[in-house]
Amino acid sequence: MKRNLILLMIFMLSLSLNAQDKPVKTGWKFGGALPAVTYDTDLGFQYGALVEFYNYGDGSRFPDFNDHIYMEASRFTKGSGIYRIMYESNTLIRNVHMTSDLSYLPDKASYFYGFNGYESVFNKDWADDDLSSPPYRTRMFYRFERDQFRFKNDLQGKLAGDHIKWAAGLAFQNFDVNSVDIEKINKGKDVQLPSGEDEPGLFERYQALNIISNEESHGGWVNTIKAGLMWDSRDNRPNPMKGIWAEMGIEAAPSFMGNDWDFSKLYIIYRQYFTLIKNDLAFVYRLGYQNTLTGEVPFFYQSQVITSMLTGATNEGLGGASTLRGVLRNRVIGDGFFLGNFELRWKPFYFKFLNQDCYLGLSTFYDMGLVTNNIEMPANLATTFAAVYPFEVFSEYFNPGGEKLHQSAGISIMPVMNQNFVIAVDIGKSFNKQDGNIGFSIGLNYLF
Repeated sequence: MKRNLILLMIFMLSLSLNAQDKPVKTGWKFGGALPAVTYDTDLGFQYGALVEFYNYGDGSRFPDFNDHIYMEASRFTKGSGIYRIMYESNTLIRNVHMTSDLSYLPDKASYFYGFNGYESVFNKDWADDDLSSPPYRTRMFYRFERDQFRFKNDLQGKLAGDHIKWAAGLAFQNFDVNSVDIEKINKGKDVQLPSGEDEPGLFERYQALNIISNEESHGGWVNTIKAGLMWDSRDNRPNPMKGIWAEMGIEAAPSFMGNDWDFSKLYIIYRQYFTLIKNDLAFVYRLGYQNTLTGEVPFFYQSQVITSMLTGATNEGLGGASTLRGVLRNRVIGDGFFLGNFELRWKPFYFKFLNQDCYLGLSTFYDMGLVTNNIEMPANLATTFAAVYPFEVFSEYFNPGGEKLHQSAGISIMPVMNQNFVIAVDIGKSFNKQDGNIGFSIGLNYLF
C-alpha cells in the first residue's frame, strides 16, 4: 500500500476554492515543490523532493515560458529511485525549443509480463502474496532489475510558416539489467521470498527458453539519434484547448555510436484538441503508432515510447500511467504497436493558493492499445518448453494468436498552479483481468 503527501496538498487546494481572474505572469516564478514520501512493501520507504521554476520573461508568451527547470531526487530504501535534472528553453537557442535531461533511474523491481500482449498469459495468483500456498509462487515472479542512465537532448524549430517544425534528438543511455536482488528484498523481513534459484521468475524463464538472449540479459548501451517533422498549432502546451499536434520521425541506434545493438524505429503520433466551452471544457485525443524498421531491438528497450520530446521522468508502455492507465505497467510489449487515448477535460474551479493562480481540472478518459508487430519467438518454442519445464503447462505461459485490443477507462484529478505546474492523479480500470484491475498513479503534467 502506498500513501503520498501529494494527497495532502490536493486536499489543501480543495479548501481554497475561490473564483479568480487569470493574470499574466512575468519573470522567474516558483512553479512548485513537493515532498516525495511513499511506502512500498517491496521497495521500502521513498523519501526526497521535486521542485520546478519557470521564467516567463516579459509575459508575452504566458502561459508559455522562456525557461523551465525541473529537479527531482527521490529514493526507496531498497535501492530504487529517480535522480533527474531537466532544463527546457524557448530562448537559449534562437527560434529553437530545446530540452536537456540528465537522469539516473534505478529500478530494483521493474515489471516484466512477457511479449506480444495477450500472447503472454498473466497469472495474477502466482504473484499474489495474500495467498499462503500454491498457486502463489513469489511476489517477484513478474519483476526484474533494470537501472537506467540517460542523457537526452531534444530540439525543435520552425521549418515553414507558424506550424511546420523540424525535430531532432541525441541520447546516450545505458541499461544495467539483472534478476531481482532477492537477498536485499528479504533484508529485515519476517516472511522471506524464495531465491531466484528455487523459484525463477518470468525473466529467468525467458532466458532459459532463449527468448531473451545472453547478449541482452545484462543490458548495454543504446545511444540514439532522431529526426522528424511536426505540425503544431496548439494554443498552449501545458493544457491545449484547440489545435493539432502531430509528429512523425525515425529514431536510430547505429553501431558507430558505440551501441551493443543496431536498429531503427518509426514513430507517428497525432493529437487533436477541441474546445467545447471556452477556456474550461475540451475534448482531446491521441493516436500513436510505433514500429521497428531495421535490426533487432533488445527486450529492455522495447517498452520505450518514442516522442519528439520527453515530458516526464519516463515514457514507457504500453501499460501504465503514460499510455494505458489502469493496465499493468509495460503489459503490452511488441515490435510494433497502436495506441489511442481519448479524454474530456474540464476546469471547473479557479482559485488562489500561496498567492499563486491555480485551477482544479477534472478529466474522464478511455485508453486502448494493440500489438501490431510481434516480437519473434524462438522456433519450436512449445517443444523447448516441454524439455526445459516438463512438469509445467505451456498454455499457462503462452497463448499464440491471442492478442486483441487492450482497453481501460477512468478519471483524472489535476490541481494546476500558474497553468504549468500540473499534478496528475489518475484512477483507471482495465476491461480485461489479463491486464490487471485498477491502477492508481500520481505524477506530473497532462498525458498529452
